[in-house]
Amino acid sequence: MEIEFDINSMDKLPERKYEYLDHTADVQLHAWGDTLQEAFEQCGVAMFGYMTEIETVELKQCFKITASGDDIESLLFHFLDELLFLFSTEPFLTCAKLEISKFDLVDFEIDCLCYGEPFQLGKHPQGTEVKAITYSAMQVIQRPTKNEVYVIIDI
Repeated sequence: MEIEFDINSMDKLPERKYEYLDHTADVQLHAWGDTLQEAFEQCGVAMFGYMTEIETVELKQCFKITASGDDIESLLFHFLDELLFLFSTEPFLTCAKLEISKFDLVDFEIDCLCYGEPFQLGKHPQGTEVKAITYSAMQVIQRPTKNEVYVIIDI
């Protein structure tokens, strides 16, 4: 669902807190944050960053996605799967900023605002296609000062 927003009210893009780790035939996303919510947001941006260079993406449109799961790992899986669906269907939105507005770890539900623009060859360098999110070696690590997530994506 597309959401209207005032582009002038947008802050700069958040600091990047993710990296790509080599994995046999796939890639592992490793993201972190002061909160688990931030780690999830960073993981989503990392996935978009693997598909194109985030620095080329302007914050022109905003879509809202929702995701739910049965536990923390399935919540992360479904969150990333919804983001991949957003990229893979009209308007092929690639996001440079994610803001999770609802992060419910009791009922395992997420609402997220996704800021970006439709992917355009010529403007956005084509990275590697992400085919699917996997549960393989998925980790969600919660600590008082640094929360981390590891997710292998099928490329």
